[in-house]
Amino acid sequence: MSEETTGTSQRKIGSGFGRDSTAAEVIAGIDLAGKTAIVTGGYSGLGLETVRALAWAGAAVVVPARRPEHARDVLAAAGLTPAVEGGDVSVAELDLADQASVKEFAAGFLAGAAPGAAPGAVVRLDILINNAAVMASPERRVGPGWESQFATNHLGHFSLTNLLWPALAAARGARVVSLSSTGHKLSGIRFDDINFDAGYDKWRAYGQAKTANALFAVQLDALGRDFGVRAFAVHPGGIMTELQRHLPREEMIAAGWMDEHGTLDPRFKTPAQGAATSVWAATAPALEGMGGVYCEDCDIAEATVPGSPEARIRGVDAHAVDREAAARLWQVSAEMTGINAFPG
Repeated sequence: MSEETTGTSQRKIGSGFGRDSTAAEVIAGIDLAGKTAIVTGGYSGLGLETVRALAWAGAAVVVPARRPEHARDVLAAAGLTPAVEGGDVSVAELDLADQASVKEFAAGFLAGAAPGAAPGAVVRLDILINNAAVMASPERRVGPGWESQFATNHLGHFSLTNLLWPALAAARGARVVSLSSTGHKLSGIRFDDINFDAGYDKWRAYGQAKTANALFAVQLDALGRDFGVRAFAVHPGGIMTELQRHLPREEMIAAGWMDEHGTLDPRFKTPAQGAATSVWAATAPALEGMGGVYCEDCDIAEATVPGSPEARIRGVDAHAVDREAAARLWQVSAEMTGINAFPG
């Protein structure tokens, strides 16, 4: 079969970068002047480093935030607002757990045509990085009773991307990056109980959401490639950020993430290293014409080798790149949200 039918192969391409590469290193020499990017969660942790790299390469970056004033303060303290040399960073309100908020943000973005643009001109969106997430949070219901990790990490980004579709298609070469993680190995999609109505498990719920992020990239790429829109899922690596805010210190010590003195496992990355794979997937010339794959350590990941010593921490499990599951999840998500840029 041709690539048009099967998509990009899930195997390394020899990018020249690796685990220790930083966002600044992977974007060096790439000019994003005139490009527009959106980075959800772009005011903390690796999201902040992602915004920094894109802005310094010349992009105009929009940072959606549930607490916009807090986001502006953080970005200003990082030297990223109101503007940086070459690029520009702005903040707009968005709560991914609230579908009404997602609709309001998308409508505002699409209405923001550049001054002097022709009537009815469509805003272009060159890069969308669906970075924001919650992890292993206590049970919480949002919207019509949705489990909050699935609703925030997946459904919020699903609706956002679909609503922004006109701007992505108008860019003629846009890339969408969906942040997954090795958490996907904890659970496939529980199509028979997607909201954990039969009993909540915070880690399985996180695993399902991260599998959903990976499958979203698979199906979006299949639907979008004829419009020049390519999608990638990314595992950024282990990074100690606000993502761990729901985890007791004792649990992180028991998991081996840190010792009793707070010293991190050496496998953890810095935020600048953690942002590198997202930035690479969003901008690397080497990925031209590719998409629908799961990436890690600034390269396309290999498939997990079941039973291998690194099966839990490296590679992508088959259920997270399964095309039938990806198509089914897309349809379920469209039914749950009532939003779909590709009906029929």
